[in-house]
Amino acid sequence: MASQSAPRWIQKAITLREVPRGCHLVTREVLSAVQEELSSMKIGMANIFLQHTSASLSINENADPAVRTDMEEYLNQAVNPKTLDFSHTDEGDDDMPGHVKSSLFGVSLNIPISNGKLALGTWQGIWLCEHRDRGGPRKIVVTLNGV
Repeated sequence: MASQSAPRWIQKAITLREVPRGCHLVTREVLSAVQEELSSMKIGMANIFLQHTSASLSINENADPAVRTDMEEYLNQAVNPKTLDFSHTDEGDDDMPGHVKSSLFGVSLNIPISNGKLALGTWQGIWLCEHRDRGGPRKIVVTLNGV
């Protein structure tokens, strides 16, 4: 019987640059931070966790930027502070809508690792969805587990 190596756990904290409100493709930034560790894994899982409550992560279209623009337009219509009566407004009119949008999309992604790469589909990319007008730099934790 061939020996199998024990699964490895690797975790890295990454700070993504500040971006304006909207949906932003961040696949390259995430991959560049973990490329060396990822490339050594044949099979495993990657968890990408955003440490914020008014932004979110999503896997979606990576080619046509119009999809990101359309998604932002939809979110702004669906969760509009002018038509919804939010009581949490201490941090501005965009804060509570940011919390709602974050809960709708979520702050964590699980992506399989296959042959040293994230097993994303051809047209899939990792999005940071910034739901505040000025959210600041965003922190994520990437945890890799695999062999």
